[in-house]
Amino acid sequence: MWCPARMSRLLLCGALGLGGCVRLGPDFQSPTQPWVEHWNTQSLALASQQRTQPDSRQWWHVFTDPVLDHLIAEADAHNADLEIAGLRVMEARAQLGIALSNRYPQFQQVSADSVYLKRRQWSGDNPQDSHLWQHSAGFDIGWELDFWGRFSRAIESADAAWFAAQSNYENVLVLLHAQVAQTYYALRTAEARLLIARNNAKLQKRSYEITERLFSSGENAELDLQQAKTQYLGTLSTIPDFEAQVASTRNALSTLIGRPPGAIPELYTNTGVVPLVDRAVLQAVPVDLLLRRPDVRTAEAQVAAQSALIGVAEADLYPSISLLGSIVWSASSLDGTSNTLDLIGGPSLRWDVFDHGRITNNVRIQDARLQQLIVVYQDSVRQAAREADDAATGLLKALQRDRILSEASIAAERSVSLANTLYREGYSDFQRVLDAQASLFAQQDNYLVNRNTAVNSLIALYKALGGGWYSDRPLLDPATRQQMQQRTDWGNLLDEAKEGVN
Repeated sequence: MWCPARMSRLLLCGALGLGGCVRLGPDFQSPTQPWVEHWNTQSLALASQQRTQPDSRQWWHVFTDPVLDHLIAEADAHNADLEIAGLRVMEARAQLGIALSNRYPQFQQVSADSVYLKRRQWSGDNPQDSHLWQHSAGFDIGWELDFWGRFSRAIESADAAWFAAQSNYENVLVLLHAQVAQTYYALRTAEARLLIARNNAKLQKRSYEITERLFSSGENAELDLQQAKTQYLGTLSTIPDFEAQVASTRNALSTLIGRPPGAIPELYTNTGVVPLVDRAVLQAVPVDLLLRRPDVRTAEAQVAAQSALIGVAEADLYPSISLLGSIVWSASSLDGTSNTLDLIGGPSLRWDVFDHGRITNNVRIQDARLQQLIVVYQDSVRQAAREADDAATGLLKALQRDRILSEASIAAERSVSLANTLYREGYSDFQRVLDAQASLFAQQDNYLVNRNTAVNSLIALYKALGGGWYSDRPLLDPATRQQMQQRTDWGNLLDEAKEGVN
């Protein structure tokens, strides 16, 4: 017996056969949440300002550091993750080409064969041979009509997947530019901390040498000598650690820009310079920047691609109608036979009627996957908003600490000077000198660490708002494009890779 669902589908088929084709499945709707339209935070408002320059797509220009500009340009040209992301764009473009090809007639089979037959017969003692050649050739062609939008939905899905790959490429740019800048300034901070440690070690070494001379002459107790030695050696022990940090951070930067570990000559200028920028420069309201984040657009494109796949799955519930044709030619060398040419054509209908719920459950699977991606998208937007607010708050608080720690460092320097004077004049003991020197080292180091925190927070704010997704480099570098062209026929697709995804 026919179930009501099958009967309704049959009636629908008849109606559509008279009225034209449709596209099954839902049409894509952006899963943006209402709160996003008016989103902003007090911290973000205080930590940013709207100006036209510099462009947030190249936000690192706010630091006016030519070394950083050069390193980011080199990372664009040689970073491995970025090159892989570009190749995935080309893969998605080829997948779109496969989806587009299904709309046209398909040559399903081409065959050709020749058969040689030899027969030997005996008439008495005399054998007689006979020979026969048989030849045939043919091909089949089929064209499935897109009554239910199976192919158009598949094209829609592949097109969205291609867009997702492009957005993912831009997201890799965002992450790469932020990582290069953060690593670069982490290196500059480590260099500055190393310099501070060396300077304090020199200062404490002089104190140690003074106490050593006084102890040798009997004018000072051994306690002052040992305390001075302990403090000097403790500071001296931090220098190898800072040197290791400089080396490892420099190697990390080398990897990001596509170089082997080792020296980077460009870094010999601006050594130990850690800038301070008080706020981010934005070209649009935060909510627009938030939704323009490449990873958010990637998540939205993935929703669109999956939404179209529901229509592809639903098309299996209805009959597929194809136009089939065959041409077969045959010939034989046998006398008296003639060549034949057979032409066969007509419509074909295929319908999985008794699938025992397989197709329906596949539709449900695709719908469940769609809902998962909708949740992923909405969570991506929330996470992006959180990252932006956290970075803005971190920048504001780091700037507040910068002013405090700057004054503390100045006060610590003055304390060392006063403690040394009082000690030489005999108004205080040596412990106050040691305390002042230890405080100076700690305050100067804290000041540098906090300044790096402020720089990192500013970079994180630009990254959270999707800044840095622009690059003028081609999608594939010329050497890679030439290698792929020599290996495989890419047609004109590789010409599209000569321009970047902007």
